[in-house]
Amino acid sequence: MKKIVNFIFDLDGTLTDPGLGITGSIIYALEKYGIQAERSSLYRFIGPPLRETFSEHFGFSKEKSEEAVGFYREYFEKRGMFENIVYPGIPELLSGLKLAGKRLMVATSKPGPYAVRILEHFRLAEYFVYIAGSRMDGSMISKAELISAIINETGSDPGQSVMVGDRVYDIEGARAHGISSVGVKYGYAGPGEIEGARPSFIADDVPGLASLLYSFA
Repeated sequence: MKKIVNFIFDLDGTLTDPGLGITGSIIYALEKYGIQAERSSLYRFIGPPLRETFSEHFGFSKEKSEEAVGFYREYFEKRGMFENIVYPGIPELLSGLKLAGKRLMVATSKPGPYAVRILEHFRLAEYFVYIAGSRMDGSMISKAELISAIINETGSDPGQSVMVGDRVYDIEGARAHGISSVGVKYGYAGPGEIEGARPSFIADDVPGLASLLYSFA
């Protein structure tokens, strides 16, 4: 493997723990349709595209899913995005990589404007040279598309890049571009999901991730 210069991070479940805000926003949206959901049953929906969650898991039509996304955003924009916790050790890791001269990027299926606001709120935005998020209309949402945008906009060499994420979508997106990947197990992957995705490397926790990423430098 070439020396890694470009470090691409997922946001939810990798840099921050968004569980309270995302599940609260889903609960708020579902209540508009008279659907009561236990918060504990909703954590598995952190990561996949939101429209997919409403259509595939709650049987909503395309139009109803779009409306539900609107309700979700009512809560998320006011409260949900800030009901979020930065994983301990992440700011230090990002700072260390940046000081080592590495280029850091974000690839998240969360809408770009939300990702920027969250990263700015938690004072993480300063570490990144590029933040790629989906569009508000739901397009540009797959990890493969987001990573493609990063490669094109930053001129990053896939052979000198690594993708870090907590879900199968992150690993598959990296593989689509021939990029090495690190699957982290402290996020929201289901049992066996990370192993089944066959990432290049696996990190059990943030200290393990830091040791691994510094070894690439």
